[in-house]
Amino acid sequence: MKTLHSRPSAYTHFSRSEWAALSASTVTLSDYERKHLPSLNETISEDEVSDIYLPLSQLLYMHMTNSMNLHNDLNSFLRKETKKVPFVIGIAGSVSVGKSTTARLIQALATRWPNRPKVDLITTDGFLYPNATLESKGLMKRKGFPESYDITKLIQFLSDVKSGSPYVEAPVYSHLTYDVLQDQVQVVSEPDVVIVEGINVLQVNKKKREIPHLFVSDFFDFSIYVDAEESDIIQWYIERFKLLRNTAFQRPESYFHQYRHLTDREATAIATEIWTNINGINLEKNIRPTRHRADLILTKAAGHRVTQISLKKR
Repeated sequence: MKTLHSRPSAYTHFSRSEWAALSASTVTLSDYERKHLPSLNETISEDEVSDIYLPLSQLLYMHMTNSMNLHNDLNSFLRKETKKVPFVIGIAGSVSVGKSTTARLIQALATRWPNRPKVDLITTDGFLYPNATLESKGLMKRKGFPESYDITKLIQFLSDVKSGSPYVEAPVYSHLTYDVLQDQVQVVSEPDVVIVEGINVLQVNKKKREIPHLFVSDFFDFSIYVDAEESDIIQWYIERFKLLRNTAFQRPESYFHQYRHLTDREATAIATEIWTNINGINLEKNIRPTRHRADLILTKAAGHRVTQISLKKR
């Protein structure tokens, strides 16, 4: 009789060296790109690109190519000439785990695929309710939790993208003012690939009794979860908070301008408090439980270095 620990896994697990050995690509990123693509407190080494992101880019290209081939085969079988809709990649994970960096790296490498696709990157931050709405609903301290997003609007956006609409608008979020920008939109016009990044992209509606017609992840052709030990994520969050204190928080229009004069000790204390009361709870209750809905899990360790890759079996 098999024990719980001997049950087969739904994933094939790769060490860093095993994954790196899969790459047959000579594509790389310039020093300038590796310097400017990462988030504020991250650095991307040349070997991180070659060992982790090049094999991942090749895998995604394989999936997109297979999707295109299936589309053509279906057109032939059904005797219909339908337009190929965008290949959509979802990227999920905790606050401060490095989702944005992963998304930007994939976008940069995807533009170098043989078919030179047009690749758009959308973050779900823009689909948060505006601060005024959150305040009226008493949800400002729940920002980032499922109820703080206009999921209906996000699903409509993805539905339009996957329907092949030639022109779709996405709202834009400012991390400086900590609010949705009412006078700006991001236009998505006939892309080949759309990357959707956000903490909520793999979540399902757990509170309503009725079963929703659609989930955000229903529109994904491939999904990625960026994972790490919470102790590492907390440290990255504190480091980012301190860097922002010395940069963005110094600007008068910053929502967090009040924190600009904090000492290192005070900044650590406040960042830890925010994590404990908001981000940590959201991670435990709403984000990490979605991890095994992803097609691939990137597991990071200290320094944002990926140490394990888990690929769902097919």
